[in-house]
Amino acid sequence: MAVMTVIEAVREAIREEMQRDSRVFVLGEDVGQRGGVFLATQGLIDEFGPSRVLDTPLAESSIMGIALGAAMRGLRPIPEVEFADFVWPTVNQLIGEAARTCYGTNGAVPVPLVVRIPYGGGIRGGLFHSQNVETHFFHTPGLKVVAPATPFDAKGLLKSAVRDNNPVVFLEHKKTYRLVRGEVPEGDYTIPLGVADVKRQGTDITIVSYGLTLHYCLEAAEQVSGESVSVEVVDLRTLTPLDTETVLESVKKTGKLLIVHEDNITGGVGAEIAALVAEQAFEYLDGPISRLCGPDIPTMPFALNLEEAYMPDTEKVVQALRKLAAY
Repeated sequence: MAVMTVIEAVREAIREEMQRDSRVFVLGEDVGQRGGVFLATQGLIDEFGPSRVLDTPLAESSIMGIALGAAMRGLRPIPEVEFADFVWPTVNQLIGEAARTCYGTNGAVPVPLVVRIPYGGGIRGGLFHSQNVETHFFHTPGLKVVAPATPFDAKGLLKSAVRDNNPVVFLEHKKTYRLVRGEVPEGDYTIPLGVADVKRQGTDITIVSYGLTLHYCLEAAEQVSGESVSVEVVDLRTLTPLDTETVLESVKKTGKLLIVHEDNITGGVGAEIAALVAEQAFEYLDGPISRLCGPDIPTMPFALNLEEAYMPDTEKVVQALRKLAAY
């Protein structure tokens, strides 16, 4: 085992997949000599050369168009979108085309591309470098959506995504890049897409989360354990396909559910999970399904106090758990 940050785990996954399969290549703005804005591809151009590590113009629609065409021709591209906020010019290629190609060709044309997208707030990125975009892709059949929270999961899930024949939106929370460290096996391993992970066992309340907020949930669960509240923490890891079985099993055991994510509350991943549990586990509930999510404002504020007001954090999760435990 080696101790890595999330960004180091991402880099190792890309390197190993490029070594394993000559069809894998990366492309994006500054991914070559600079190694990407967050250094996720640092050193790869020296090992694999400019034919497999492609610096592109500042034109996201062309990055995704090139990647889509390459995937249709049998290559396995990993396009990087520097910040989630810049993904909107790619929506036609991703949602309008990549998501529908396999279905529209009756499986004859797979689209094996992995779109890496740094997302989320908490780094004072302001309005145009902090957006949460997962719901737009979560809502789109034909796309797989992955959002790891730990280095172990980031590496294993990214390797599985690269080997998948479907287009995958791979979301990496920027604040976890160097903040979160953990043990990662040396060498090859994969984690199957669509399988959640129970990060903490509990009996009184289930928390469902993903990405950065997963860590706040774990901290909050530990804090309220001193108040005789046992919290089970489920890390979705993959948003699409959603591991409904793990979520339902946990809720049936605990009888209470808190959903935590940073994205806007209305129409988010949490709303779908709430509907799922209301439909399939209502008789097991001992309290209301609760959500702690970002407010419905257009984007992340820049001012520190407003950003803190927007973001879920450990103390907010603790308060939500205490409220739910009182039912």
